[in-house]
Amino acid sequence: MASLLSPLRSRLDRIGVLLSLLCALHCVTGLLVVAVLGLGGGFLLDPAIHRVGLLAATIIAAIAIGLGVLRHRRREPLIVAAAGLLFMAGALMVGHGSGEMVLTVIGVALVATGHLLNIRRV
Repeated sequence: MASLLSPLRSRLDRIGVLLSLLCALHCVTGLLVVAVLGLGGGFLLDPAIHRVGLLAATIIAAIAIGLGVLRHRRREPLIVAAAGLLFMAGALMVGHGSGEMVLTVIGVALVATGHLLNIRRV
């Protein structure tokens, strides 16, 4: 059973890293585009995008890292990713701006690190 789930877990970890990078890119470029050009504020800064992103990150991390922890018995990937998800949740609670961007980038970096640790552990 574990050997059947390993490719799924690995694929989800890689998707998690990719989504983390895309999220950071969206956050930084979105803030710059809105601040410098005044364009796309309604779409790029829509809180629904951030809530959906946090939900997707949580689901992917729970499955991929959860399966990894069950297999390799190391909690570090889970702890690092959970800290990242908390930063991302905190970013939803502050208003749009540099504070949100900093919290989000820290959060997605930690989530990506959790996925990378999970990949290396198995």
